[in-house]
Amino acid sequence: MSLTLEIAAAAARLIVDEGMDYDPAKRRAARDFGPRVELPDNATVEAAVREHIAIFCADTQPAELQALREVALLWMDRLAEFHPHLAGAAWRGTATRLNALRLELYADDGKAPEIALINAGVDYDVDSLPAAGPRREPLPVLTVASRSRALGELVTLHLIVHDRDDLRGALKPDADGQTWRGDAAALRARMADAAAEGTA
Repeated sequence: MSLTLEIAAAAARLIVDEGMDYDPAKRRAARDFGPRVELPDNATVEAAVREHIAIFCADTQPAELQALREVALLWMDRLAEFHPHLAGAAWRGTATRLNALRLELYADDGKAPEIALINAGVDYDVDSLPAAGPRREPLPVLTVASRSRALGELVTLHLIVHDRDDLRGALKPDADGQTWRGDAAALRARMADAAAEGTA
Protein backbone atom coordinates (compact mmCIF):
# COMPACT_ATOMS: atom_id res chain seq x y z
CA MET A 1 0.00 0.00 0.00
CA SER A 2 1.35 3.44 -0.90
CA LEU A 3 1.95 6.05 1.78
CA THR A 4 -0.92 8.15 0.43
CA LEU A 5 -3.32 5.23 0.71
CA GLU A 6 -2.09 4.46 4.23
CA ILE A 7 -2.84 8.03 5.28
CA ALA A 8 -6.23 7.85 3.58
CA ALA A 9 -7.07 4.63 5.43
CA ALA A 10 -5.99 6.13 8.76
CA ALA A 11 -8.03 9.26 8.06
CA ALA A 12 -11.04 7.13 7.14
CA ARG A 13 -10.92 5.45 10.55
CA LEU A 14 -10.97 8.85 12.25
CA ILE A 15 -13.83 10.08 10.07
CA VAL A 16 -16.02 7.02 10.61
CA ASP A 17 -15.10 6.09 14.19
CA GLU A 18 -14.75 9.60 15.64
CA GLY A 19 -16.89 11.74 13.31
CA MET A 20 -14.00 13.98 12.27
CA ASP A 21 -14.11 16.17 9.18
CA TYR A 22 -11.86 15.31 6.24
CA ASP A 23 -9.20 18.00 6.59
CA PRO A 24 -8.42 17.56 10.31
CA ALA A 25 -8.60 13.77 9.91
CA LYS A 26 -6.04 13.87 7.10
CA ARG A 27 -3.70 16.11 9.08
CA ARG A 28 -3.95 13.97 12.20
CA ALA A 29 -3.48 10.75 10.23
CA ALA A 30 -0.38 12.19 8.55
CA ARG A 31 1.37 13.01 11.85
CA ASP A 32 2.75 9.48 12.11
CA PHE A 33 4.41 9.78 8.71
CA GLY A 34 6.45 12.93 9.16
CA PRO A 35 5.87 16.65 8.57
CA ARG A 36 6.29 16.77 4.80
CA VAL A 37 4.14 13.94 3.51
CA GLU A 38 1.65 14.60 0.74
CA LEU A 39 -1.93 14.39 1.94
CA PRO A 40 -4.45 12.36 -0.06
CA ASP A 41 -7.18 14.24 -1.89
CA ASN A 42 -10.77 14.03 -0.68
CA ALA A 43 -11.77 11.54 -3.39
CA THR A 44 -9.12 9.11 -2.17
CA VAL A 45 -10.20 9.56 1.43
CA GLU A 46 -13.86 9.10 0.51
CA ALA A 47 -13.02 5.81 -1.20
CA ALA A 48 -11.23 4.71 1.97
CA VAL A 49 -14.23 5.78 4.06
CA ARG A 50 -16.57 3.69 1.91
CA GLU A 51 -14.25 0.70 2.27
CA HIS A 52 -14.05 1.15 6.05
CA ILE A 53 -17.85 1.37 6.31
CA ALA A 54 -18.30 -1.74 4.15
CA ILE A 55 -15.97 -3.73 6.41
CA PHE A 56 -16.88 -2.45 9.87
CA CYS A 57 -20.27 -0.67 9.74
CA ALA A 58 -22.29 -2.30 6.98
CA ASP A 59 -24.98 -3.48 9.39
CA THR A 60 -25.58 -0.12 11.09
CA GLN A 61 -24.53 2.69 8.74
CA PRO A 62 -27.45 2.62 6.26
CA ALA A 63 -30.05 3.14 9.00
CA GLU A 64 -27.96 5.87 10.64
CA LEU A 65 -27.57 7.63 7.29
CA GLN A 66 -31.32 7.41 6.70
CA ALA A 67 -31.98 8.96 10.12
CA LEU A 68 -29.57 11.82 9.47
CA ARG A 69 -31.08 12.52 6.08
CA GLU A 70 -34.54 12.65 7.66
CA VAL A 71 -33.33 15.33 10.06
CA ALA A 72 -31.75 17.20 7.15
CA LEU A 73 -35.01 17.13 5.19
CA LEU A 74 -36.92 18.49 8.18
CA TRP A 75 -34.62 21.50 8.32
CA MET A 76 -34.49 21.92 4.56
CA ASP A 77 -38.27 22.22 4.58
CA ARG A 78 -38.17 24.65 7.50
CA LEU A 79 -35.56 26.81 5.76
CA ALA A 80 -36.88 26.42 2.22
CA GLU A 81 -36.82 30.17 1.55
CA PHE A 82 -33.00 30.03 1.67
CA HIS A 83 -32.65 27.32 -1.02
CA PRO A 84 -30.97 24.81 1.32
CA HIS A 85 -28.63 22.19 -0.12
CA LEU A 86 -27.32 19.24 1.84
CA ALA A 87 -23.56 18.73 1.51
CA GLY A 88 -20.91 16.57 3.11
CA ALA A 89 -21.09 12.95 4.23
CA ALA A 90 -24.87 12.79 4.55
CA TRP A 91 -25.28 13.85 0.92
CA ARG A 92 -22.48 11.63 -0.37
CA GLY A 93 -23.83 8.61 1.53
CA THR A 94 -20.96 8.03 3.96
CA ALA A 95 -22.36 9.55 7.17
CA THR A 96 -22.78 7.71 10.45
CA ARG A 97 -24.49 8.88 13.63
CA LEU A 98 -21.23 10.62 14.66
CA ASN A 99 -21.27 13.04 11.72
CA ALA A 100 -22.73 16.53 11.84
CA LEU A 101 -25.04 17.63 9.04
CA ARG A 102 -23.94 20.40 6.69
CA LEU A 103 -26.70 22.50 5.15
CA GLU A 104 -25.69 25.27 2.78
CA LEU A 105 -28.10 28.20 2.63
CA TYR A 106 -28.27 30.93 -0.03
CA ALA A 107 -29.64 34.33 0.90
CA ASP A 108 -29.68 37.89 -0.45
CA ASP A 109 -29.25 39.10 3.13
CA GLY A 110 -26.64 37.14 5.08
CA LYS A 111 -28.45 37.91 8.34
CA ALA A 112 -31.82 36.60 7.15
CA PRO A 113 -31.29 32.93 8.15
CA GLU A 114 -30.21 34.01 11.62
CA ILE A 115 -33.30 36.19 11.96
CA ALA A 116 -35.44 33.24 10.82
CA LEU A 117 -33.99 31.10 13.60
CA ILE A 118 -34.60 33.83 16.17
CA ASN A 119 -38.20 34.25 15.02
CA ALA A 120 -38.72 30.49 15.28
CA GLY A 121 -37.28 30.42 18.81
CA VAL A 122 -34.37 28.18 17.81
CA ASP A 123 -31.22 28.24 19.92
CA TYR A 124 -28.03 28.40 17.87
CA ASP A 125 -24.33 29.18 18.01
CA VAL A 126 -22.52 31.47 15.58
CA ASP A 127 -19.16 30.81 13.97
CA SER A 128 -17.58 31.32 10.56
CA LEU A 129 -15.62 29.54 7.86
CA PRO A 130 -12.93 31.03 5.63
CA ALA A 131 -14.36 32.24 2.35
CA ALA A 132 -14.07 29.88 -0.60
CA GLY A 133 -13.44 31.02 -4.14
CA PRO A 134 -13.16 34.70 -5.07
CA ARG A 135 -15.10 36.03 -2.08
CA ARG A 136 -13.00 37.45 0.74
CA GLU A 137 -15.52 37.59 3.56
CA PRO A 138 -15.84 34.60 5.92
CA LEU A 139 -19.00 32.52 5.62
CA PRO A 140 -21.34 32.69 8.62
CA VAL A 141 -22.08 29.31 10.22
CA LEU A 142 -25.14 28.86 12.44
CA THR A 143 -25.02 25.65 14.46
CA VAL A 144 -28.18 24.09 15.85
CA ALA A 145 -29.03 20.79 17.53
CA SER A 146 -32.04 18.76 16.47
CA ARG A 147 -33.31 15.54 18.01
CA SER A 148 -33.50 12.46 15.84
CA ARG A 149 -36.22 10.08 17.00
CA ALA A 150 -34.68 7.26 15.01
CA LEU A 151 -31.28 7.71 16.63
CA GLY A 152 -32.60 8.72 20.03
CA GLU A 153 -30.11 11.57 20.30
CA LEU A 154 -29.33 15.08 19.18
CA VAL A 155 -27.89 15.70 15.73
CA THR A 156 -25.69 18.73 15.08
CA LEU A 157 -26.45 20.83 12.01
CA HIS A 158 -24.09 23.44 10.61
CA LEU A 159 -26.01 25.99 8.54
CA ILE A 160 -23.49 27.69 6.26
CA VAL A 161 -24.77 30.94 4.79
CA HIS A 162 -23.74 31.81 1.23
CA ASP A 163 -24.56 34.77 -0.96
CA ARG A 164 -27.58 34.06 -3.16
CA ASP A 165 -25.44 34.50 -6.31
CA ASP A 166 -23.28 31.54 -5.28
CA LEU A 167 -26.21 29.20 -5.87
CA ARG A 168 -25.42 29.10 -9.60
CA GLY A 169 -22.17 27.23 -9.03
CA ALA A 170 -23.42 25.00 -6.24
CA LEU A 171 -24.05 21.91 -8.34
CA LYS A 172 -20.77 21.59 -10.18
CA PRO A 173 -19.91 17.85 -10.30
CA ASP A 174 -16.74 16.14 -9.17
CA ALA A 175 -14.39 14.20 -11.47
CA ASP A 176 -16.80 11.24 -11.45
CA GLY A 177 -19.79 13.38 -12.35
CA GLN A 178 -21.25 13.29 -8.84
CA THR A 179 -22.45 16.48 -7.18
CA TRP A 180 -21.14 17.67 -3.83
CA ARG A 181 -24.56 18.82 -2.64
CA GLY A 182 -28.24 18.60 -3.47
CA ASP A 183 -31.55 20.29 -2.71
CA ALA A 184 -34.50 18.69 -0.93
CA ALA A 185 -35.96 17.17 -4.10
CA ALA A 186 -32.62 15.63 -5.02
CA LEU A 187 -32.17 14.29 -1.50
CA ARG A 188 -35.61 12.69 -1.51
CA ALA A 189 -34.79 11.05 -4.84
CA ARG A 190 -31.48 9.79 -3.47
CA MET A 191 -33.20 8.38 -0.39
CA ALA A 192 -35.82 6.66 -2.53
CA ASP A 193 -33.11 5.10 -4.69
CA ALA A 194 -31.22 3.92 -1.60
CA ALA A 195 -34.39 2.38 -0.15
CA ALA A 196 -35.14 0.59 -3.41
CA GLU A 197 -31.61 -0.74 -3.71
CA GLY A 198 -31.09 -1.42 -0.02
CA THR A 199 -27.99 0.77 -0.03
CA ALA A 200 -26.84 4.25 1.02
